[in-house]
Amino acid sequence: MFLGTYSPRLDEKGRLILPAKYREELADGLVLTRGQERCLYVFSIGEFERVHEQLRAAPLASKQARDYIRVFLSGASDEVPDKQGRVTIPPPLREYAGLDRELAVIGAGSRAEIWDAQSWNDYLSEKEAAFSETEEEVVPGLF
Repeated sequence: MFLGTYSPRLDEKGRLILPAKYREELADGLVLTRGQERCLYVFSIGEFERVHEQLRAAPLASKQARDYIRVFLSGASDEVPDKQGRVTIPPPLREYAGLDRELAVIGAGSRAEIWDAQSWNDYLSEKEAAFSETEEEVVPGLF
């Protein structure tokens, strides 16, 4: 499970040092792809295979499903971290997420997300007030 928030930097070659807590889960490989809200999703290979199976179950007759699958998979890049835990983020994905040098890597349970640090701070500032006002209907049975 991916938890927490980390503040790594992107190096001049477009590489990110993965948070130490994530390295074992991602050591055999990972998939980076476009996420929603202009972040990048980071999946372990096993989790990405599970997500892909769910996508395959979507009805081909659904234009919305086809559009989502195209955007999601066309941006996907499988990567293997090097011995120092670094992973290269391909230029099109860096551009999509507006990544500058300062990043925020957050745990989102079954995946991690990579955000431009300022974008993450703006998002969090906007959403924290609504978080404290969340009602039971958002996640049924949680509280």
